[in-house]
Parts: sequence; structure tokens; C-alpha cells
Amino acid sequence: MIADPLPNAWRFDALGTPWRIDTEEPLPDEVRELVAARVERFDRDWSRYRDDSLVARIARHPGRHRLPADAAPLLGLYRELYAATRGRVSPLVGGALAAAGFGPRLGGVPDAVPRFEDALAWDGEHLDTASPVLLDVGAAGKGYLVDLVSGLLAEAGIARSVVDGSGDLRIRDVPMRIALEHPADATRAVGVAELVGGALSASAGNRRRHADGRHHVLDAVTGLPARDVVATWAVAADDLVADGAATALFFDVDRGWLERRGVEWVRMLSDGSLEASPGFPGEVFA
Repeated sequence: MIADPLPNAWRFDALGTPWRIDTEEPLPDEVRELVAARVERFDRDWSRYRDDSLVARIARHPGRHRLPADAAPLLGLYRELYAATRGRVSPLVGGALAAAGFGPRLGGVPDAVPRFEDALAWDGEHLDTASPVLLDVGAAGKGYLVDLVSGLLAEAGIARSVVDGSGDLRIRDVPMRIALEHPADATRAVGVAELVGGALSASAGNRRRHADGRHHVLDAVTGLPARDVVATWAVAADDLVADGAATALFFDVDRGWLERRGVEWVRMLSDGSLEASPGFPGEVFA
């Protein structure tokens, strides 16, 4: 952000990253408690870093698992991402990420990324797994939680707010100019997005990287880090879609899917050049 969007900011940690919620008035204690409880429930379900999570139980015990009520939009989007990237974005990269040093490994989970259609089936309520798989919803999960938290604020009567989940923004009726940070130099911007509502997500390979240069954005087909794109920014009506699109833009994503989902975007290629959709709401400095 270029400036604080609203007078009051609540800062806290969630999903291992710093978050903040900006509002016109300080959030009441009961609203903060609701937010904290929602974050904890989401983490307990979807974290592959917790031994007591639903994701860990699914990895240890192949078979049928009843999923939480919030699973339908999340896994539904992953089906779309999987198709739009021809299998390169998948929720089944958890084993490969753990093998690469991003998170704990679980016994019996293979390092290779299985095909979606070979490893699991989902009917909207239940997930059936044929073998041990470690789910990873990092391509869209944080953005989805940002949406859920923003929805809680709206239900509590807080009409104007910004929920910032460390690169994932959900904005409600707040005019903002948001700098697109250069992935190699946090003091520089490659553009500016101008929004009043909706969502913006940013992703860059330098956010989580080993000393040897390997980063966490894996190609589910090859099992290797994405190489041709180094940073992405996606704008959409909600942050679930924006976050998922920001990951998909590291690959050759179906432009028709982006248009159907109302995604406007910018991405930086490995040679430093920038690409942007014609309707991106702002300016790109290139």
C-alpha cells in the first residue's frame, strides 16, 4: 500500500504471515475474537504444517473424508485452475513442496505430484483419495481466508474495510492506490493499481526461496519451480479468484478463463519485461 487506507489498523499473524485489517473505527473485541476463531478453524482444516489438521489426516489415511462447509468454493476453483493451466496448478503439490524443503514431510506421501483425476474424487461434500496425498491449498487458500474474514466484518456491520493478508487484499468501499512492488527491489514499483472494491493478489518467487534459488511456485506437471515468470499481480471481484489467478499466471494459463472470471492482471517475465491485460485498473511502468 502507498498509504494507510483507513484510520485504524489491527495487526496480527495468520497462516505464518503478518496480516492487518484497516477500518474506520477500532474493531470491537468480539469481532476480533470471531476473526481469530475463523482463522484458527481454517488453519486447523487446511494447514499442511500442522500434525492435527484435516490435511494431515487425509495424508495419513487414504479413503473417504467429509470436508468442511467452506471446501466447495476452494476445491471448485482448484478444478478450474487445474483445467486452465493444463495440470500445472494443482492442490496435490504438497508432497513435492515438502520434499523440496517447504514444510514437513509425511511418511508414505510420494514426492511426485499425482494427476488430479488419478489421486482423488470429490462430490462437493466428501473427498475420496486412492493413496496417500498431501494437499496444499497455498495457491488460493490465503486469498480465500481473506474473503472469509472480510465477510465476517461485513456481517458485523462494518461496511468499509481492507483486509491485507500479506499480498492478498480484499477491499470494501475504500479508494486505494496500491504499488506493485518490484520482486527484486522492495523500494521500487513496476506499476500502480487503483481500486475502490474487490481484491488484488500478488505473488513472487522471491517470497519463499532456498539459498540455491529454488522457490515455492511449483509446476505440478514437472515438479520443478516455475521459471519463465518471476512475479504476478491479479485483480478480481474476490480474493479467492485473485489469489488463484496470481498463481496460474506463472504458467501458460487459458486467457479465456481469466476473462470469464473477470481477472485483470500484470506479470513480470524472467527477462524483466512486463505483460498486462488491456483492462488492468491502473498503470504499468513499462
